Amino acid sequence: MKNTINKFLIAVAICLLPQVSAIASSHREAPLISNDPLADNTDLYAFRSPCDSSKIVIIANYIPFEHPAGGPNWYNFGTNIRYEIHIKNKATGTTDDITYRFTFTQVNEDTTTFFNIRLGKQNIKDVYTCQRSLDGGTTWTTIITNGIVPPPNIGPRSISSAVGLGAASYDALMTAAIGTASTGEKLFCGPVDDPFFVDLGGAFDVGGFRTAGRDGLAKFNCHSIVLEIPISTLQKTGLTTASATSILDPNFVIGVWASASRPAITTLSATGGQPTTSGAWVQVSRLGMPLTNEVVIPIGMKDRWNGTNPYTGDGAYIPNFENPELALYMDASAFGTAVPGLAALRIQTNSLGAFDFRNTKKGLWSLKGSGAVAGTALDDAVFGTILLPDSTSPRAVDILPIFYTGVPNLAPYQLATGKPAGNPLAAGKPFINNFLPTLCDMLRLNMAVPVTDRSSRDFSSLGIISAAALGLTDSRFNTSTAIQFIPNMDGFPNGRRLEDDVTTIELQAVSGVALAAIGLWYDDYTGTGSPVTTDLTNVLGFNAGITHNDTTFKSCFPYVQDPWPGFTGSEYTGPTEGVANLNLATPEIVMNAFPNPFSNQVSFRYKLDVSGKVTIQVMDINGRTVSVIEAGNKTPGDYTQQLNTSGLAIGNYVAVLSLNGEKVESQKIVKIH
Repeated sequence: MKNTINKFLIAVAICLLPQVSAIASSHREAPLISNDPLADNTDLYAFRSPCDSSKIVIIANYIPFEHPAGGPNWYNFGTNIRYEIHIKNKATGTTDDITYRFTFTQVNEDTTTFFNIRLGKQNIKDVYTCQRSLDGGTTWTTIITNGIVPPPNIGPRSISSAVGLGAASYDALMTAAIGTASTGEKLFCGPVDDPFFVDLGGAFDVGGFRTAGRDGLAKFNCHSIVLEIPISTLQKTGLTTASATSILDPNFVIGVWASASRPAITTLSATGGQPTTSGAWVQVSRLGMPLTNEVVIPIGMKDRWNGTNPYTGDGAYIPNFENPELALYMDASAFGTAVPGLAALRIQTNSLGAFDFRNTKKGLWSLKGSGAVAGTALDDAVFGTILLPDSTSPRAVDILPIFYTGVPNLAPYQLATGKPAGNPLAAGKPFINNFLPTLCDMLRLNMAVPVTDRSSRDFSSLGIISAAALGLTDSRFNTSTAIQFIPNMDGFPNGRRLEDDVTTIELQAVSGVALAAIGLWYDDYTGTGSPVTTDLTNVLGFNAGITHNDTTFKSCFPYVQDPWPGFTGSEYTGPTEGVANLNLATPEIVMNAFPNPFSNQVSFRYKLDVSGKVTIQVMDINGRTVSVIEAGNKTPGDYTQQLNTSGLAIGNYVAVLSLNGEKVESQKIVKIH
């Protein structure tokens, strides 16, 4: 422990050094990078492979809002960009422990045509080189050259016919593009369906979240860099999980972030030639935790944040996590009443009759230096100078560690299961340990945590929130304080799976749900009886409107789905509003049945812009109808219908909403149980 403390204090000192400024991650989240989409990080994922538990999958996505029919010049990786994936497996030092660098080159195979693909030739055709550094970028080893990048999914004539490439299918092209590095990593680079899902229109209209929202990224593509890496390659001393002391072994924690860099100087040609570049490489985009730059960093600092080296510069942004702006819109004494979309989310103002977590309030400051915090993470000798910095930074105790250090398996950061009533500082049930105290924004993952089976009834897109709910309420897990695997301990913010609903999770976290999980209950808890109060169920019942992707994911590498085609041969339905939109809240997301999360019920939420007779037909994957809901005549408005699923087998289903007998919208139900 003493050695760990010393390393942490060294890391703190290093991360507070002055940062080196750089010019100019997510979908158009900062002014400068919104004008440079080829270099724009959109999302980052890191999870233990559900197909090979000895490996970790890292997915870095770039180039937002690629319309499938965006020709004649489709989207491609940039040729003057270094795309990098950065990995830290030690808390010491200010450089990467492992770095993967991808660079791309292009060739026109037939300059006589304006078509991108014609007669077996492609314009513009990408290939890539991947290099790896194990010493912070001082030396590099090339681990794959001439890596294949699949073409854009233009349409069936371009992909499958003799007029085009004559491929068996687009999926066959993706499979053929999978490569293996000389050092054992599996790689894929290419266009894919954008796996992120969010009601962008509602969210950024001053928090206008809606129950029947529209996925602003539905049927848009992006470009992915996907790696599947042996755990022994990523673990700091080359161990496999067979050597882990527990499923929360701190020696298996890694931090991951991704970036894009460009040369400092670009010179344009007056004759249509390619621009020339020179000068030092400058980081123009980066991404670790999702939504950091979009909703935590204020607009006046976004470009600077994108250029900041997180190891040496992220200390400058700590105040934004100690008092996050989002919390003001969940506080009725601030701006909460002006944002009805977040009405269900309210932060603790008098938890346990003593603690106020509204912005600039004291939070747990009254405990600073007391005997009550001795030996806990709030002890100054361990962690407290960061978690309890002053009397006006209440969220330094929860939001800051989630984003900047990871969460240690140490009181008070254990579930309230087993804690005496009213004593959140006591030891409880461990449920997370992704502690890597570098004081910078990274996606942290404990690689020792087992994989939750995607077909399990327990699998939930609410990640650690779901694991906490099960650990508090389910008799399989809440009768002991021993470490045991609780489903979804491998979910966000312990890494990030493709299915994880990070928008809902982060909004619930800002609303204090992590504090509640460790025993700092909401204000309406009286001190006796169940802490599962109205305030808590309101927070757990909230979702951000769009709770899953608009298509499936592949079960194995590269996990991301084929890109949407620009043309299907007959018609293409793009991301239009339509007259009705159906949004399904799947059972693993619906938490309003808490504390019993398995309610044998699925909620269908939909919005009508016109009047008509509504029918919802539920079919299995073979197209057989298993249930029909006759909802009757409806006028314009938002509606919710319930389906009892107790008689249905676990599996994948499709729901089809019809208006006046005509199909309007369909949506996949990931799982019914």
